[in-house]
This record gives sequence, structure tokens and C-alpha cells, in this order.
Amino acid sequence: MKKANVVVIGGGTGLSVLLRGLKTFPVDITAIVTVADDGGSSGRLRKELNIPPPGDVRNVLGALAEVEPMIEKLFQHRFNHGKGLSGHSLGNLLLAGMTSITGDFAKGISELSTVLNVRGKVLPASNQSIVLHAELMDGSIVSGESQIPKAGKKIRRVYLTPETIYPLSESIKAIEEADLIVIGPGSLYTSILPNLLVPGITDSIKKSKARKIYICNVMTQAGETDNFSAGDHVETIEAHTGKGVIDTVLMNEGEIPPSITSVYKKEGAFPVISDEERIEKMGLSLIKDEFLQFEGHLLRHDALKVSRSLLTQL
Repeated sequence: MKKANVVVIGGGTGLSVLLRGLKTFPVDITAIVTVADDGGSSGRLRKELNIPPPGDVRNVLGALAEVEPMIEKLFQHRFNHGKGLSGHSLGNLLLAGMTSITGDFAKGISELSTVLNVRGKVLPASNQSIVLHAELMDGSIVSGESQIPKAGKKIRRVYLTPETIYPLSESIKAIEEADLIVIGPGSLYTSILPNLLVPGITDSIKKSKARKIYICNVMTQAGETDNFSAGDHVETIEAHTGKGVIDTVLMNEGEIPPSITSVYKKEGAFPVISDEERIEKMGLSLIKDEFLQFEGHLLRHDALKVSRSLLTQL
């Protein structure tokens, strides 16, 4: 029997967490990953070598790799010393090296995927470097993914440059062949929307007959989604893409212990309010459950439980 094709779109830690769960199920996974990062090691390599930023791709490759834990640890290792090396992770350097050898970022990812025995396909949303900009409510513009949350002002919209951006044809093909499309979890303005704003990605999702599920974040993010409810997250996506990109919203309804909310509060992050009626009035379905797990004072989506819920929608 043919395996179901599941396409997951996003970036950041949330995407990697979900993929670690999803890869344990008998499905064909394609991860479409943002290339708007401009901070840290990724930002430096992007500037110096004129390649798309490798950081989000590296995390996803690590999550889907089926190699010895030590190899994955080596891949994710970040150098703390060394002139020029300090701050870089080995995985980013390997991706930069493969891009140089193959002359193509997507081809470099593909070759490294073979070396790491990656379970599924990892594709950049675009094969070129893109810059994310935010227009704030006061009319000012902030450029660069890493700079947007630092502005500390409400965001009106985000957009990409250069003016001409080409989607990766394999990413479009994966969406067209998908049986299930999952958006998120991840930072709304800096991980989710940069993928959806790449020309062709949103149109392909809208045309797809697959179920389209948005995994809503559990906590707000300072400088990005302050005071946002689940409905605000969905409305923001639809304001940028139009309707038809989401038909179902997966959200957590489990309690978060005060010992954990107090830690997040210090970072200006608060639980996302589940305004279910508002989402249903938008004509969207809901999947609700206790989807959290706690690692010390960190909270994460329970990847296995979320994956099971997603796959019941096939």
C-alpha cells in the first residue's frame, strides 16, 4: 500500500520537534523550510558565501536523520572557540560546503540528506536568499528576520525581497502530491509566513485537495505575537495569504503549570488564548487535546501525540 504524503511547512524549533515524532510513523515526509534567517552562524555564512541561510535546514536534517546519536550530536555541534569558527555549527559548515561542491543549495541539502540517512525530503521554500521585512503599525520598516522581534512594536505585515523570488519546483510538486499539509508550529511572522509568502507556495496549497492543518503556537512570542489569541494567529495568516490555506486548526487545551508560565512570563511570553468560537465562525475545523509535554521548564508539543492526531485526518 502506498504511504501517505505529508508535507510540513515551517522553521525553527517547533518544526524539528514535530518531525522527530512524525518520522516514527509509516508516512512519506517532506519538510519545506524557511530561508529568511539572517542571525548568528546562518547570517554570517549567508553574507560571506552568498548562500541561503542553512540554520533551519540543519535543524530539520538533524531531526529526520537516522544515524548514530553521536553523529547527530557532531552535526549539531557549535564551536565555542577559534578565530572565524566560533559560533558556527558544524552542520551549517557542512551545508555550506555541499552547496559549494554542488553549486546549488537544494542539491547540497539532498546530498547531505543521503549522508545522514534522512527519513524523508528536506526542501528549502526557495533556492535563493530572501530577506524578510516587517512594516510596523507606526509605518516604520524593520529588515531582517532576527531584527523584527527586537523592534518591540506591533507588526502590520511582513513581506519579502528581492522582488523576484522563485519557489523551488520540488517544493511545489510536493505540495501538489500531498495527502496532508501541515503548517507550523513555529514563529508566526519569522518562521511560518516567510514560507507562505514565497510566490507559488500559497497558490499550490489553496489548489490542493489535501487537508490543511495549522498547528497553533501554545505561547505568545515577545515582539511578534504579544496578546495574540489562536484566532489572531489564523487571521494574520489569512491577511497575508487570503483564505484557503488552512481548513483545520490544531490547538492545545491542556493546563500549563504556573511554575512553567512564570518562567515564560520573564521572557514576555504568555499562554495563547483558545478563542474556539471565533475560529469556528471563520469556517474552520478544530482539533483539541492536551498536546503538551514538559522538559524541565521548557514546554514543547508532544510530537507523538500531535503526529497521531494529524494522521487521523488522512
